[in-house]
Amino acid sequence: MLAWLSANWVTIIVLSILCLIVFGIVRGMIRDKKRGKSVTCGACSGDCAHCRAAHAEAIRTARAAKANTGR
Repeated sequence: MLAWLSANWVTIIVLSILCLIVFGIVRGMIRDKKRGKSVTCGACSGDCAHCRAAHAEAIRTARAAKANTGR
């Protein structure tokens, strides 16, 4: 066992560093999601007009008002 560890110590260190990086990225994504800083509205496709998020109604109202003014 000791011979295997001494023969593969560089690989073990690189793998450990990569695992820490992936863990940090996932942890950051979870924190951003909880704080509402995700790229999209959540599980939607990014088209907020069809999203069930709380701000979707405000977007629809703004678009309707813009369409009524003739712009």
